[in-house]
Amino acid sequence: MKILFVMMSDSIHSARWINNILEEGWEIHLFPTEDFVGLNPLLKGKNVKFYRSKFTQYLINKYKSKKTVPNKFSQNSPISKEVTNPVLLRAIFKKIFPNYKVKKLCSVIKKIKPDIIQSMHIQEAGYLTLDAKKILERDSNFKFPTWIVTNYGSEMDLFGKTSYHKGKMKDVLKNCDYYSAECQRDLEYAKEFGFKGKYLSVIPNSGGIDFEKVIKLSSNLKPSLRKSIMIKGYQGWAGRALVALRAIERCADILDGYKIFIYSIDTNEVLIKAELLENNLKIPVKIIGSEANHDDILTHHGLSRISIGLSISDAISTSFLEAMVMGSFPIQSDTSCAKEWAADGRNFILVPPEDPETVEKAVRKALSDDNMVDKAAEENYKLLFNKLEKSMVKEKIVLQYKKVFNNILKKY
Repeated sequence: MKILFVMMSDSIHSARWINNILEEGWEIHLFPTEDFVGLNPLLKGKNVKFYRSKFTQYLINKYKSKKTVPNKFSQNSPISKEVTNPVLLRAIFKKIFPNYKVKKLCSVIKKIKPDIIQSMHIQEAGYLTLDAKKILERDSNFKFPTWIVTNYGSEMDLFGKTSYHKGKMKDVLKNCDYYSAECQRDLEYAKEFGFKGKYLSVIPNSGGIDFEKVIKLSSNLKPSLRKSIMIKGYQGWAGRALVALRAIERCADILDGYKIFIYSIDTNEVLIKAELLENNLKIPVKIIGSEANHDDILTHHGLSRISIGLSISDAISTSFLEAMVMGSFPIQSDTSCAKEWAADGRNFILVPPEDPETVEKAVRKALSDDNMVDKAAEENYKLLFNKLEKSMVKEKIVLQYKKVFNNILKKY
């Protein structure tokens, strides 16, 4: 079997997904959706053919830049300065060579003749693959490969409600053969958007959970004995970390002895708010910067009594699942599809992402109810082991590709 993935090459989700099938002996190709990014470290040295022009490789080396957030609060705007080069280069490159990516993808498809193309992320990979399909099918003798489309996070639930993206997504879904998602909710959106192909299993895009690692990194402390709070630091077009920090501020009277961890910070406003919180309320705040690896994040969830993740739209949210498996009680925005997994008010608490008062109430409940957080930790661990244990999910992923390939063979 020969599979061409069109995806974000530096994404840990992409790497985890592909790692599930690398032992099958299939031919794996990866075409990046963006220039000036590399291959995720988890895929380096693996048997994956990665496509990138020598020119973009030259620019990556010349203007190499890393997005970092220091462990100490800084006055030097550490985020905005350090992501300028790649963003600027990408904009210039697209302006000068607007059709470069689609022409390159067409060339790769014609050269390797994949059995399956999988676009993971509709707005980037899906739109790009559709453009390539339309160009290649101008040749009446060319048969486009079987095409799987997988959506990420907020695509269907948020952008799919805007006129531009809804039209584009409908076009993608009209042209692909298979569709996969990590939420049952999004399968319904696909049907609403006119998808007529075949649905694949609902599986989180991050793949399964390595429970051997979970056990190794666990603090072995009951949640009720933990004195830390974990907060996802996204505050861009979707994230609402400032709402979470405002809710924490409103709970200052019951936070004596607690420490706040903040990770995945993407704006300076969150750094500023974190510093003010620490200075004004005398609550210790630790910034988990981009130098932290996945194990560090899991470890901090395992040290936390609650984990807060807020955004105006999401799918299952990997951080939500990681909090659950590490025993931290999740307070999650009700815009995700978390309710498909367990019970609101029992296994987690769902809140409006832009309402600090409601988030405050959820925090107070989770900090005061020892029985609730301890019981949730036990139930959540068992629940995710039965649904997302790594080898079981890997088997599901491999099986779905085999089924698609068998369907291809039946046509000949």
